[in-house]
Amino acid sequence: MGIVLGPNQYGKAEIRLVAVDRDGNRHGIRDLTIGTSLRGEFDSTHHTGDNSNVLPTDTQKNTAYAFAKQAPIGEIEDFALRLGKHFVTTQEPVRGARILVEEHAWERIEVGGSGHDHSFRRGSDEKRTAAVTFDGDTAHVVTGLKDLVVLKSTGSEFWGYPKDEYTTLPETSDRILATAVSARWRHLGTDVDWAASFESIRTTLLEAFATTHSYALQQTLYAMGESVLEQHPQVAEVRLSLPNKHHFRVDLEAFGLANDNEVFFAADRPYGLIEGTVTRDDVDPAPLAWYSTPEF
Repeated sequence: MGIVLGPNQYGKAEIRLVAVDRDGNRHGIRDLTIGTSLRGEFDSTHHTGDNSNVLPTDTQKNTAYAFAKQAPIGEIEDFALRLGKHFVTTQEPVRGARILVEEHAWERIEVGGSGHDHSFRRGSDEKRTAAVTFDGDTAHVVTGLKDLVVLKSTGSEFWGYPKDEYTTLPETSDRILATAVSARWRHLGTDVDWAASFESIRTTLLEAFATTHSYALQQTLYAMGESVLEQHPQVAEVRLSLPNKHHFRVDLEAFGLANDNEVFFAADRPYGLIEGTVTRDDVDPAPLAWYSTPEF
């Protein structure tokens, strides 16, 4: 029986980069967390410690900083494409690169009814994401968002499920449905208006969540993915991860009070986790499993 090295990659994780646009008195700010991963001819470093093919992860970090200075960051997909192409085209042993980017939102502090020129506050926990992979000269782009917290106070039911001796959950025809949406969608090409596409798909996801009368969070997940594919022909598939942020109706009978779905206990854990992929049946599957982001 032989022992061989399997698929491998290496890079720099969670590079924190904040870029300030100082062109004029009104500044702009971009706040990114970046991850780089390279794959290629790296067997020798695993077997013997020969690092002659290994571009240091510190160099990868510095490259991200330098690129942010040399040209405007622009859309995070374009920034990731530039970084990935650089590593593949300038390092002969590198055969592929994966670049992950999360963008953290900042909003201007309002002073006298208008946004201040150079003072900001952190927005919500929602993040825009991009994952770009180069397989040789071919680029694949996955855009997404995470931690988009949504809630509907009615229009959700859950009943008709199997019950056994351990079941205590009561059926309900009216409940709060809340989740923190993590969604990723794979593009069919790279000739995309990234900003317009992102805003349109984000709107589609929100509208589908709001308007779907839900009998299960799984049904809502499918409706959200289906709506994206129906309205956006540039998208091949949508992957969704929806934690069920449970809200349990509080029993107020001991206080002589009725609770007509008005007072709830918001539980943070444990929680149900619903995940799934909605895809077109006439497109090729993702060509490389490893270019997906670490999350589902």
